[in-house]
Amino acid sequence: MAVTRVCFVCLGNICRSPTAEAIMEHRLQFEDLGVEVQVESAGTGDWHVGHPPDARARDEATRRGIAMGGVAQQFTVADFDRFDLILAMDSANLEALRRIAPTPEAAATIHLLREFDPLAGDDVDVPDPYFGGSRGFVEVFDMVDRSVTGLLDHIAAARADG
Repeated sequence: MAVTRVCFVCLGNICRSPTAEAIMEHRLQFEDLGVEVQVESAGTGDWHVGHPPDARARDEATRRGIAMGGVAQQFTVADFDRFDLILAMDSANLEALRRIAPTPEAAATIHLLREFDPLAGDDVDVPDPYFGGSRGFVEVFDMVDRSVTGLLDHIAAARADG
């Protein structure tokens, strides 16, 4: 069975990317993609390394019946060898990842998560809810949830195409 290794990346790895990781892990419990999917998340910055996800993100996940755990880690150049798909939460993180990509092939593995959101249109960034209230975490969860659904469809289609 083939393995697809996915890493979601935001700024500090305490809000958006652990939300995506938790949603994806939850969804994978109910999907039969014909492929094993391994999921992690990371941040482009290092200031939250070792911290759990933001309490507001955990609360929203819990409200939706999804467990969210883990601790923040920073994405490094070595991680390009570990992942098949690297999904940035916004354009700033996309550019930060592209700057450290060691090869054009590594850079080609980086995408914006909302490329897989059918409602994204021209708005391809998942906004950072960190400095806002709990409503921002609700909106982010909804965006990420739609995007993960599209991503799972993409992975299944890629598997079907061989």
